[in-house]
Amino acid sequence: MEPLRQVRIGTAGWSYKDWDGVFYPHGMQRRREHPLEYLARCFDMVEINTSFYGHVKPELAKLWVRRAAAVNPNFFFTAKLHQSFTHSPLAVMEPTSAATIRPNDEDEKLAREGLDALASEGKLGALLIQFPASFKNTSLNREYLESLLRQFIEYPRVVEVRHSSWDNPETINSFMQKNVAFCNIDQPQIGRSLEPTEHVTSPVGYVRLHGRNYDQWFEAEKRDDRYNYLYTEAELAGWKEKIERIAKKAGVTYVVTNNHFEAKAGVNALQLKHMLTGQRVRAPEPLLRHYPELKTIADPLPEAADPNLSLLA
Repeated sequence: MEPLRQVRIGTAGWSYKDWDGVFYPHGMQRRREHPLEYLARCFDMVEINTSFYGHVKPELAKLWVRRAAAVNPNFFFTAKLHQSFTHSPLAVMEPTSAATIRPNDEDEKLAREGLDALASEGKLGALLIQFPASFKNTSLNREYLESLLRQFIEYPRVVEVRHSSWDNPETINSFMQKNVAFCNIDQPQIGRSLEPTEHVTSPVGYVRLHGRNYDQWFEAEKRDDRYNYLYTEAELAGWKEKIERIAKKAGVTYVVTNNHFEAKAGVNALQLKHMLTGQRVRAPEPLLRHYPELKTIADPLPEAADPNLSLLA
């Protein structure tokens, strides 16, 4: 297996206030560099997180592609489908199900505009359709999911479900028949949470690591508190083996770290990249200062030759 060609590792999102001075240099907004230029020098993909909360404008999507390609021509994007298709508008107060999800025609139009902009550049690796834990395997929900998969059939589709009722041979066979990827996740094991899996149901393999912050997962005062978790090397080693087995079956495998609090996703993504390649990795200087344990596997990114240029080194 050739890990760098077959396995793409990156983070879920790149625009977080608490990454300033931790992953990025202080005052990133005042610099000419784009955050993606830093990210693309460390990784080969990123999962667009903002597309879940708001529709991505086509011109912005094309800008992202240009910025990333300038420093890493091999860089790809995956994108979350907008929440109107996967979550109840009152998800905090009521369970999500086919009866409570309410997308409209405008949502589909705007979602497609951003996705098509990425796809037209040849940089859309997959569309992630992410459901919450309350979306259970019922006949009504299965019908809705089948309809949604047909609706976005032109994109490489990945479905993330978090309830264990979906982990059965019928679901796996259905996904394989529809050429849809099953998202393998790591999350706190609470109640009937989906346990770690290594399913491959399409040419796309997909892994998402959310962290294991059991105490804060449902009771967090702030949404970001649940993602305040740093995987240990021993915990990552178990996923390294799973990822290698997934990659042997898939054409391309995307591995996404979503424990984004204070750039811990960046730390764990770099550690996984090192584990899978056996090679030292490059990391931003602020990240090496903040997490000195990385110095055993990572070297600092080279400085740009000209501070007025956009990190083309």
